[in-house]
Amino acid sequence: MAEFLSIVADSGNLVLLGTFYTLLYAVLGMLFGLPLGMLVTFIRHEHVPVLAGLAHIYVSFMRSTPQLIQAFLVYFGLGAAGIDLPLIVIGTLVLTANASAYLSETMRGAMEGVSTGQWSAGYSLGLTRFQTICNIIAPQALRLAIPGISNTLISLFKDTSVLSVITVAELMKYTGDIISVTFRPFTFYLIAAFIYWGLCLLYEYGIHRRVEARFKKAYQPAF
Repeated sequence: MAEFLSIVADSGNLVLLGTFYTLLYAVLGMLFGLPLGMLVTFIRHEHVPVLAGLAHIYVSFMRSTPQLIQAFLVYFGLGAAGIDLPLIVIGTLVLTANASAYLSETMRGAMEGVSTGQWSAGYSLGLTRFQTICNIIAPQALRLAIPGISNTLISLFKDTSVLSVITVAELMKYTGDIISVTFRPFTFYLIAAFIYWGLCLLYEYGIHRRVEARFKKAYQPAF
């Protein structure tokens, strides 16, 4: 038992470092993925010529292919093109590309959930279509999209593990390094599993529910 605790303690710094990078990549993926997803939603919703078709293909491809393949395509595609980027940038690109596709669908559904009367209200105030979207439709759609956005962020916590296959440093990469030295796969995979679970629970109960409750309190329907 003492030996076991010693091994776990000695590996603690790497586990903590891996957890930090997992959090970092998940946050970066959401930070860049959400605005990109909203842009894709706007392009598709407004049927922008050419771009709307390309956006539809992009969303369909990203949602229909394994993220593992997407990671390989980005990693080896950039290498084949002679583009040398830091691994942190490559990892962020992989997560951003995937998350934005799912977030665009979340936002599209949320926008369709806003009643048509809200559009009419915007036009009656003399707002343009773009102003109506920005000032009336988007805020209400964001409230409706909170559960879907939270699900995407929780998925990002887990999806960071895919980055280990392209040697990006995060929790699974460091867990694999520890196992190669300690030869205790079950122990450290179990530790990693509990860390992922803990991150998801921390976000759900520490952030998501508070944000959702605040939006519900702030939203006062007129009828």
